[in-house]
Amino acid sequence: MQRSMNVLALVKDSERYVFLYDEDSAASLLQTLGKYAADKELSFTWYDAAVLSQKVRKLRQEAESEQRSNRLPETAW
Repeated sequence: MQRSMNVLALVKDSERYVFLYDEDSAASLLQTLGKYAADKELSFTWYDAAVLSQKVRKLRQEAESEQRSNRLPETAW
């Protein structure tokens, strides 16, 4: 099975937040988004975290759906 790398990016004025992750690290990324939102030193907001989290979850659902559709039907040979 081929592993894919995902890129999630947010541009806010002159700042850029770029996250690279694979499916095994998606949960860790969601935690990182929360940490960034809680950091008062960053312009990254809870709204930003919510929007990007939703995108991560949508991509995960799409990947799972694609995997299910690519599986061979379970039939007796």
